Amino acid sequence: MAYCSFPDVFRWIHALPPLSEWTTDFSMSICSSTSSSQPSLSLAMSRNPQSPKLCFASLIADFSIPISLWTSKPIKAIKLSDDETISKLLVNFIEDVLRYGSNKYSPFIKFVKIDSISKFPDIFNLAFLTLLFLVCIYEAPSDLRSGCLSTIKRHLTGCDSRQASKLLMKLLGSNLEEQWMRSLNLAITNWIAELQAAHQYHGSFKTPSPLFSYAFSTSGLWKVQLYCPIISMDVDNSNNRPADDERLQFSLKYHQIEGVFQFNYKVIVKEKWVEIMVNIDNIRCDVVKLVNETLMRERGAGAGEKHFPSRIFLQVTPTLQNQVLSVSVAKSSENPRREVGIDKSIEASFEPPNPYLGLKVSAGESTTVSLKPWKFEQSVYGYSANLNWFLHDSVDGKEVFSSRPSKVELMNPRSWFKDRYSSAYRPFTRQGGIIFAGDQYGESVRWKVDRAAAGKTMEWEIRGWLWLTYWPNKHKTFHSETRRLQFREAVLLNVA
Repeated sequence: MAYCSFPDVFRWIHALPPLSEWTTDFSMSICSSTSSSQPSLSLAMSRNPQSPKLCFASLIADFSIPISLWTSKPIKAIKLSDDETISKLLVNFIEDVLRYGSNKYSPFIKFVKIDSISKFPDIFNLAFLTLLFLVCIYEAPSDLRSGCLSTIKRHLTGCDSRQASKLLMKLLGSNLEEQWMRSLNLAITNWIAELQAAHQYHGSFKTPSPLFSYAFSTSGLWKVQLYCPIISMDVDNSNNRPADDERLQFSLKYHQIEGVFQFNYKVIVKEKWVEIMVNIDNIRCDVVKLVNETLMRERGAGAGEKHFPSRIFLQVTPTLQNQVLSVSVAKSSENPRREVGIDKSIEASFEPPNPYLGLKVSAGESTTVSLKPWKFEQSVYGYSANLNWFLHDSVDGKEVFSSRPSKVELMNPRSWFKDRYSSAYRPFTRQGGIIFAGDQYGESVRWKVDRAAAGKTMEWEIRGWLWLTYWPNKHKTFHSETRRLQFREAVLLNVA
């Protein structure tokens, strides 16, 4: 099935005549086929016969008998080019995207005036494209779905859509952004699970994918935002895959990683060179469920059966290096603390009546070892600064992401990774995430740049790899695995 490029929905709607002049419905092809035997997908704008001032949008599968896959709320309008009407239609797109997620609460969405929103047509088209993507996954018949999804995915991951996505996320705000990404990644998870069950999945959503991360630069701050469904991550190592444990499979699939990587930078112009200092402001990673508590309880293995962060590797690199003179990193964190305490005791007892002296004596000695669970290391590769966080087993000191626990360890109720979200000695937050703040890892990486770079804009690349590990928490299983994802984003820095 061959498809044309994605049409400009905003300009098509904006150009429609006033409702009073409508004598028929209007439609445009969204995914059209070159074969007459294959169905296509259309967007239709219709007027309500009972209320001539009301109209609505529909997504129609053009079979011999057309099938409506989605219909908007009725919109009261004189003509669709009005800012208020277009804004209502955009809000309708956004609300319906969010309704496909597990959060059933009605969101409160309020925007500034359209004429003050930069590149509003691109934002409008992206919101519609995302809704179309979800409608195809959940509503479209199988003979229409695969071809349309391939086309829509290609447009969603294109450069124009990526730029529009940043603008839309800024417009929504952080709280709605999280709901938006959970709704999108739940749909992706359901689609991949369906393809896997049919043995048709070929890794079309493997990382790095432009769908899962974005970055922006502002004065003194770089920020990378990451959302990735667990099902899309590569399996680094696995032991006893839970093929027959459907409840555990469900729990492990229906989560996503949410990450924030924030860096502060400072530029100091000196007489002979420019010094650029970059330090960690905040790093946060959380593993969040994509379905509600009720469904997870009914079909899953428990809220605590999920992956946890076990390693983070970030690489910060100036992309053009002809003016870079040197790079310097700070020291890595100290080796794990070892607290050795020796407790000697003697116990004695006298037990008459006994023909002999009934004296019993025992002696004991105990040693305590305390290991710091997370170790931080810095290193240099060329002019790249490498930042590494490793989680270690607090008992034997092994790196968690690269090791497999024995069956004895997996069943031992006193292992550190048992009850890992409620223990007082847990290496995570209670929700199962991690936070690395600048007050702990705040020493800067410093680049010296030629003085001629002053006044110019430099591009930098932030690459990242995250490892998530699953070891059983309370569920009885021998399954363990580590998954890995990667991302790559570009940020800007004004040398001034």
